[in-house]
Amino acid sequence: MKYKFLSHTADVKFQAEGKTLEEAFSNAVLALRETIAGKIEIKGKKEKKISVKGKDFESLLYNFLEEFLVLLDADDFLVSKVKDIKIDKNKFKLNAVVLGDKASDYKFSNAVKAVTYNEMFIKVDKNKNTVQVVLDV
Repeated sequence: MKYKFLSHTADVKFQAEGKTLEEAFSNAVLALRETIAGKIEIKGKKEKKISVKGKDFESLLYNFLEEFLVLLDADDFLVSKVKDIKIDKNKFKLNAVVLGDKASDYKFSNAVKAVTYNEMFIKVDKNKNTVQVVLDV
């Protein structure tokens, strides 16, 4: 399982998993993309570099996902996938290369207002990393 959507009364809640923290964060981006654009295929025509910091893993994940909402609103960029991601676990810093396309070339409804800290958690185990996020829609 890359990610799964969970029941929530008013918003969208999901869990994303990965063998590494980087993979779990990447899969969280895929869940965010599906929430924004549904199941439509987004071409990876454009490449963007992203660099974010946090004070802990939760704020790092929040800032990472929020960056995609900023890119959508400010740069008309809709993410397709995360190509490369590196997390400095000591400094809570993330660098990634993502692929995407011009959002205005697609028909979708951007229902996501914001990423929230509500019910957010990050669980790091030896064999599986899980993140949970609630999106305000």
